[in-house]
Amino acid sequence: MNEISLLSAFIMGLVGSGHCLVMCGGVASSLQLATHSLKPWYVSVIYNIGRACSYMLAGSLVATLGSTFAKQNTTLALSLKLLSGVFMLLVGIYVMRLASSLKWLESLAKTLIWQHLVKLNKHLLPVRSYPRVFVYGMLWGWLPCGLVYSALTWTLQASSTLHGAIIMLCFALGTLPAMIVVGQSAQQLNRFLNNNLVRLAFGSIFIWYGIYLLIIATDRLVH
Repeated sequence: MNEISLLSAFIMGLVGSGHCLVMCGGVASSLQLATHSLKPWYVSVIYNIGRACSYMLAGSLVATLGSTFAKQNTTLALSLKLLSGVFMLLVGIYVMRLASSLKWLESLAKTLIWQHLVKLNKHLLPVRSYPRVFVYGMLWGWLPCGLVYSALTWTLQASSTLHGAIIMLCFALGTLPAMIVVGQSAQQLNRFLNNNLVRLAFGSIFIWYGIYLLIIATDRLVH
């Protein structure tokens, strides 16, 4: 298992947690208001566990698909590594806010996946139990997010189904601090992660790692 990929997935989730607060924070806050009979802390934790499980499920499915095709074709396996490198570069550019390099991916995911899944939302409301909170979290884990789907491209070249799930678990763990911690602490964390120097540093890490993946994959394709 590539520990660098796991660390990168965690860092991506951590740096992107400010983005998560914008996209998922409103959903989580609305959920707590709609479940006033349940304990808010339990609702927050269970919702995020459900969200993490949806990431892991997606990671395992994509990893299974990628490994199945990669075993049949070495060139395809190296092409998947190239794709991972390209998306690493796009993530770096996105994190550094040089360009909205992942907006097209969010639009594509919204068209192909989310507009169909969101219809299931009506079957979960009202959310009156913790199991429903969990399922609600799993559903909203598929909300179109360029960072989530970029992380999924790394699982295409994962060595196994389990590896793909663990990559996405690391991504989910990176998003948890901002999603679970509320109030002033969340604001301070978000302020730190949105600091230009911090985003420049993390974005540089993604770009250099993306270049490394591209060099390795290209070298193997040539030879």
